[in-house]
Amino acid sequence: MKKILAAIACMVSVASVNAQDLPNTQVKDVNTGKKMPFNQTIEKGKVTVISFWATWCVPCKKEIKNISLKLADWKKEVDFNYITMSIDEARAEGLVRTYAISQGWSFPYYIDPNSDLKRSLNFQSVPFTMIVDKEGKAAWKHIGYEEGGENEVFAKVKELSAK
Repeated sequence: MKKILAAIACMVSVASVNAQDLPNTQVKDVNTGKKMPFNQTIEKGKVTVISFWATWCVPCKKEIKNISLKLADWKKEVDFNYITMSIDEARAEGLVRTYAISQGWSFPYYIDPNSDLKRSLNFQSVPFTMIVDKEGKAAWKHIGYEEGGENEVFAKVKELSAK
């Protein structure tokens, strides 16, 4: 019964969305300390994967680690961007930076210190993964992470990049 409920929960949590404009909610680049509108973190003309996470979220860290291990190979196949967005509070910014450095992240990482972006995008929990299409619109969203789920993300990246 648990497996059936888990399967249903996974099916419900994956959603293709009608292309949705991205909010201009302010986020902070953890490396530079500069604030910028979220919709300006996305490079138009390229598909972008965004992993929303928190320092206390074990599945989030696992998802990002698994994506980062495959990222170089994936980028040989498809030209796309990958960023992460922490939903930790502002006072945890140092933890976010320390963790990213300790993991050797070479991709951009931001923080949504007051959860304004989280509210704008209307999601409740992490891990939350979103893929933005070449036109800069949210094209796919997924809540949760299960080992191997990153392969589904990459399949969607390939599909959106081919359009």
